[in-house]
Amino acid sequence: MASIASDEHAQDITPMDDFFTAEERAFRETVRAEIAAMLPEHLARHTRSHLHMPREVMAEWNGILHSRGWSAHHWPKEYGGPGWTPIQRFIFESELARADAPPISVFGIYLVGPTIFSFGSPEQKERYLPGILSGEEFWCQGYSEPDAGSDLARLRTTARRSGDKWIVNGQKAWTSEGHFADHMILLARTNMEVKPQAGLSLFVVPMDAPGITVQPVITIDGAHSVNSVFLDDVELDATALIGEVDQGWTYAKFLLNNERTNNAQIHKSRREFDLLRARIEGEKGEIPVAWREQVARIETDLAALEITVLRVLADETDGRDPGAKASILKVIGSQLQQAISELAMEVLGEEAVATGLPLANDNDGYGAYWAEKHLFRRVVTIYAGTNEIQKTIIAKTVFKG
Repeated sequence: MASIASDEHAQDITPMDDFFTAEERAFRETVRAEIAAMLPEHLARHTRSHLHMPREVMAEWNGILHSRGWSAHHWPKEYGGPGWTPIQRFIFESELARADAPPISVFGIYLVGPTIFSFGSPEQKERYLPGILSGEEFWCQGYSEPDAGSDLARLRTTARRSGDKWIVNGQKAWTSEGHFADHMILLARTNMEVKPQAGLSLFVVPMDAPGITVQPVITIDGAHSVNSVFLDDVELDATALIGEVDQGWTYAKFLLNNERTNNAQIHKSRREFDLLRARIEGEKGEIPVAWREQVARIETDLAALEITVLRVLADETDGRDPGAKASILKVIGSQLQQAISELAMEVLGEEAVATGLPLANDNDGYGAYWAEKHLFRRVVTIYAGTNEIQKTIIAKTVFKG
């Protein structure tokens, strides 16, 4: 595919800069220069040309960041992070997107790592955190099931204690990156005698354990990024349990809150929109009348989402519970991702449907890249808790009492 080139018209100065101090703006310049020096062009080109990242691309970039101490930029220093403030992390993520850096696997860095260093044993921290930091070990998430998606309390996968082992049986659905993961963080039922949320536990499962079968699920864009995972009498050591028995719901909610905030995808959406807008403006440097309303609406919503993310970070800095804001980020962020790809499809027209999917090589074209993205993005309002579920959470939080 012809890569989506970095465009000189795409903004260099974010409209959020007015919200930052002089020190924070200086921090931006520092990380911008260092990312530019560290990021190989072949990785940036791959990011601009492909939606689904292979393990080797993510691992290479993860390793480069790890050599600088930046692979887990939101982790505390004691666990290998740089110890940055929430605002510094926001700035760093925006600069990664601006440079077209590959994503880091969300499961290890954003979800599993914080769960393990928050609730795991000293032995689990020593065993698993180094591989996550370096990018040498990849993870997937074993939460959703065929009959338990947003309503996780209905999950049926069981973990039964047998001597010094746990025996796991069940099926997990829509397991992203499961086909190349080394480990799964698994939510399973360990107690049938209590209410559903109270009888769940969280485990670490090696993906090469006997009894595990991974079957690919081909999504509407023709690509393979998700899977069904079957667990048949999978034996786990007692040390596989994270935290305490029957406390998995507490740990799962912690992990999902991290996921929903990350799923706002504000920096990626901003970068994509800036490049798309530059293409719409073309050589004349102005937006045709046909697209002005849509461009203005997306621009306004992006700015509002950025400000809301900063509010959540301010809450985090001051130790306040963001409440419904995490769900708001997920709802608006996912809707914006779809709005941007829909605009791209309208603008590109026939160019967006001229090439078959999935994308197989580097000659499929800019339009086919957007077609793939547009199709796959039907899922963003579903994963990490459907937008309908999130709106219910918002309503209950705002109107409680």
